[in-house]
Amino acid sequence: MRQVLLLLIVLINYQLGHTQQITCSPKDKVAVEEKIKAIEELLQPDFGSTIVSVGKTFMKTPYVAKTLEIGDTETLVVNLQGLDCTTFVENVLAFSMLLKQQEDSFDAFVKNLEVIRYKDGDLDGYASRLHYFSEWIANNAEKGLLKDITGEIGGAEITKDIDFMSTHRDLYPFLADDANFEKIKASENYLNSQAICVLAQDKIAENDHLIQSGDIIALATSINGLDVTHTGIATREKDGRIHLLHASTGSMEVEVSKKPLAEYLKGIKSNTGIMVARPL
Repeated sequence: MRQVLLLLIVLINYQLGHTQQITCSPKDKVAVEEKIKAIEELLQPDFGSTIVSVGKTFMKTPYVAKTLEIGDTETLVVNLQGLDCTTFVENVLAFSMLLKQQEDSFDAFVKNLEVIRYKDGDLDGYASRLHYFSEWIANNAEKGLLKDITGEIGGAEITKDIDFMSTHRDLYPFLADDANFEKIKASENYLNSQAICVLAQDKIAENDHLIQSGDIIALATSINGLDVTHTGIATREKDGRIHLLHASTGSMEVEVSKKPLAEYLKGIKSNTGIMVARPL
């Protein structure tokens, strides 16, 4: 992983009335400010088109895993130099929201990122991060940021035991702390009481026309204990088909999938279908 001198910045969040610590390098703070200027003309009447336009400004950004696993305590990590699939989606949504809000400050961007990344929009330790993407979708729907439309486009409810983090404790350094571990188990127990809606892989092609550019696509999986293995943004390309704009583990950079989404997913052995969320 790229080594970088990290700078701790204290952000006063006046609306929530607390002092929030974030982790951001000087280079990334400049990158955020430059990105805000670069996207200032990208707001479109259709928010989905705005999201795709903002997302494509990240093309060729390197894929880097575990960029949020920094330090001994959870802080709000701002990193535009390397993105994984989830941080790509989070950053694109945070910047796109700035355009809707007619905001152009670093502090406003950081506030959006916290709202998106954490349960009920409030960073309160490691377990407050929305680690499982089905919960990420559900919680951000509760905040009014998006709508889970999977059921509307042909999806069906499924139930599955979600416990990958607690059953693979050694993969997550923060779970060495017993308090964090117990909180994650509690989150998993909650998830296991909720059905999730998935559009089956063999139903995607026939429902492709119901997916819009800018929709958030989450790849459901057959892997035990996991709900989702990957995420990205839908983009309808020149061939008229939905493709996936994402931080790819194949090319190791942000790209648009060469194949349409339905064909792309057939190459992923563990994929069972998708969840689709529409930003509002």
